[in-house]
Order: sequence, then structure tokens, then C-alpha cells
Amino acid sequence: MDTKQESANLILKLYELRREETMRKARTWFTRFDPQSAQDVMNAMMNEETSAYLRMVTTYWEMAASLVNNGAVDEKMFNDANGEHVFVFAKLQPILGELRQVFDSPQAFAHLERLVMNMPDAQERLDKMRERFKLMARMRGEAASKREQV
Repeated sequence: MDTKQESANLILKLYELRREETMRKARTWFTRFDPQSAQDVMNAMMNEETSAYLRMVTTYWEMAASLVNNGAVDEKMFNDANGEHVFVFAKLQPILGELRQVFDSPQAFAHLERLVMNMPDAQERLDKMRERFKLMARMRGEAASKREQV
């Protein structure tokens, strides 16, 4: 089997892991998680359910990034087939230094950071994604207000 086929098979296996029921719940939770500080992450870590979700999502993408960074999966193929890792990193990047300090782990999320920041126009892409986060949060707030008025 050639390396492209091996990469494709690993990407499909990673996709299957993302479809597991608890992982889906964790990913849904992470979509709405809006950490503004390391304290927000710590607060999530103190809650049994959200701690599991936070760890599940972040360690999954850190593991996947490690596979790419170490050559087990073709980087271009992985980035073409996935975007969620960029989404996850966009939430963590603004507080990454603080997280590394609080956890006393200078390498925390280093694989994810390396993979995402290696993409062309990575910072611009991350900034635009964070703007979309704000827009989506506003839209959710407006929709909740309308439901309350009914």
C-alpha cells in the first residue's frame, strides 16, 4: 500500500472516531465553549461532564495533529479533509500562553499549533474564524431572546 492510501485510511479511521456518540456530544459542547481565559478552561475542568468533553476534543485533535506532524498522515490530504482542528485551535490560541503557564506545560497543544500555523494564511484564517464565533454567539443570543418573547 502506498503512503497516500495509508494516509487516506488513517484519515477515515480518525473520522470514524469523531462519529462515536460521546465524541459527538463533546464536539457539540466544544462548539459553544467560549474560553476567554485559562480560568474558563479550569472551570470546565472542574465539572465532571465538561471536563471529559474538553479533554476528549482537545486530546483528539492534538493526537491527530501529532500523526500529521510526524509523517503518519499526509499534511495536505489531512487539511483538505478536515477543518475542525483549525476551529479548535482558534478557540485556544488567544489563551495558549496562559494555558501553558497554568498547566506548567510549555508543550501543551504544540502539535495542533504547529499543524495549524503551518497552513498558508493561518493567522488570517484564525482571526476570521474568531469573528464568525462572535457572529454565531450573537445570533444564538438573538434566537434565544425571540424564543423567550413567545
